[in-house]
Amino acid sequence: MAQEKNPGPAPPAPAERESRIPTNLRTLMILESLGRGPDAITPAELGRRIGLPKQTVHRLCNTLLEEGFLVRAESDGGLRPGRRAREMASAILHDSSAHIARHQVLMRLAEEVGETINFVVPEDQGMSYKDRVETNWAIRIQLPVGSHVPFHCTASGKTFLSTLPRGQRQRLVQAIRLDQWTPNTITQSEALLDDLERIARRGYALDDEEMIEGMVAAAVPVRDPQGRYVASLACHAPVQRISITRAAEELAPKLAEASRRLTGTLF
Repeated sequence: MAQEKNPGPAPPAPAERESRIPTNLRTLMILESLGRGPDAITPAELGRRIGLPKQTVHRLCNTLLEEGFLVRAESDGGLRPGRRAREMASAILHDSSAHIARHQVLMRLAEEVGETINFVVPEDQGMSYKDRVETNWAIRIQLPVGSHVPFHCTASGKTFLSTLPRGQRQRLVQAIRLDQWTPNTITQSEALLDDLERIARRGYALDDEEMIEGMVAAAVPVRDPQGRYVASLACHAPVQRISITRAAEELAPKLAEASRRLTGTLF
């Protein structure tokens, strides 16, 4: 007579799973899970990923929504990191030891190319300059740390947009204002999407006097070890010193190499 196979221990009940996760870790695990991918997530999916009952996740998510750590995606109502979560992540990356190491990479690159180097992250108001090393040239473009610049007409902003999944990229391009800053600014959403597709394929973005007449720029994404976008590493200069061709052929490869160093430095 065949013996019955031991089915093994039964999976823990929801209440038992919940008791295994310390209370003070639950909201952090929600934010961590949301930060692992670009797509919005429903509370039910969060509960499955983390192992918490639906009621608990809904309660925690509602609190995070009220406090600005989460926002609802307009497309499907799923949850995304909000302003406070993004600011917290930026501040963590800006802690003293990481900031010093990051700044050393920027200084080395600025010395190599002889132009201003910027570390830029996306925020609600646009791309925000978090760190920079200025060129020693007397003629330079002043964009101090803390400045915000548009997404659609800057190399750093287009780099960020190009890293988004196509559907999310299209929704964001259609949502933002495509104001004309110079005669070269791309103001049509379809033309911008075509440009972003090219940027995604080649791995770097250019600003061909699209935000400021007389200024060109190049930028590449800085990624974490899982390949997710973290920030843009950018270089800008007057056209008297750097042509758009030189920005593509010389600056972009050097920025890409420095970006790889930043990944190792930050993570």
